[in-house]
Amino acid sequence: MNDVRHILVLPDRDAAEEVAEEVAERLGLAEEPRPVREALAGEDDAEDAQWLVVVDGPEGAYDTAVLEKIAAEHDGWLERE
Repeated sequence: MNDVRHILVLPDRDAAEEVAEEVAERLGLAEEPRPVREALAGEDDAEDAQWLVVVDGPEGAYDTAVLEKIAAEHDGWLERE
């Protein structure tokens, strides 16, 4: 089975911290994912940074609809790699 990376993209640190806590709780993760800050390509302004919460796992292990809903509730979205 292949691993999949779910990336929840959030607008600010507070939203990312709330999402990390909620994701860990709702998915029953042993450890809460750590929010990571990522500057947008070509942007030097710190205001133009996004916050990411990354959840790795085997394909099909996590319900993407739940992850999408959590991200959307915090003005974010879900990406998969």
